[in-house]
Amino acid sequence: MSPPNAPRVVRGGIVVLDAVTNTVRRTIPLQYNPDLVARSFQVRGAGGEAGARAEALRLTGPPTQTITLDAELDATDQLEFPDANPTVVDVGLRAALAALETLVYPALADVRTAAGLAAAGALEIAPAAAPLTLFVWSRNHITPVRITEFSITEEAFDTQLNPIRAKVHLGLRVSTVNDVGANTRAGTLSMTHHQRLEQLAARQAPAGIGALGVGRLP
Repeated sequence: MSPPNAPRVVRGGIVVLDAVTNTVRRTIPLQYNPDLVARSFQVRGAGGEAGARAEALRLTGPPTQTITLDAELDATDQLEFPDANPTVVDVGLRAALAALETLVYPALADVRTAAGLAAAGALEIAPAAAPLTLFVWSRNHITPVRITEFSITEEAFDTQLNPIRAKVHLGLRVSTVNDVGANTRAGTLSMTHHQRLEQLAARQAPAGIGALGVGRLP
């Protein structure tokens, strides 16, 4: 048990918003915060390689950002208190893993609706809108994302073959206004994150070029 004066540890996780109402449908906190979150950026530039010199230094939009992380789940502590954790006693980590797995499945009701339309002879069936997924990594980092990579490694099991220890790998592509438009909930969240970046950058202590060992630029 943590000492009473220990700081509260904020957990990262995923929030799922309804595609129509934008209300929170599900919050999936990570049981343990990953030790490593990797972010990579592909810059969207106007080019200039073909001789358009005026375009060489222009940015056409926010960069394409990808996030990867590995999260661990362990039911050991919960199994020590079975009365308080009946779901874990019954199915181990399957419920927690299922909450993550359903993020990459269409809703079963939508699948059945599409199958019914196909059976009725519909020529074109538009996919149902997927929920909006947000990656929350503190109040300073809330971004709309699309899951592009997802894998589960189950490492230990109870007597009923329910997983009680597992690792989850997630690859996320951050959505920007170039992807979702500015007048959508995802676009608003993307621009809010962009604004927060500029606010944080403004808090960085200023430094002159002398800090780089340069007296003046040529």
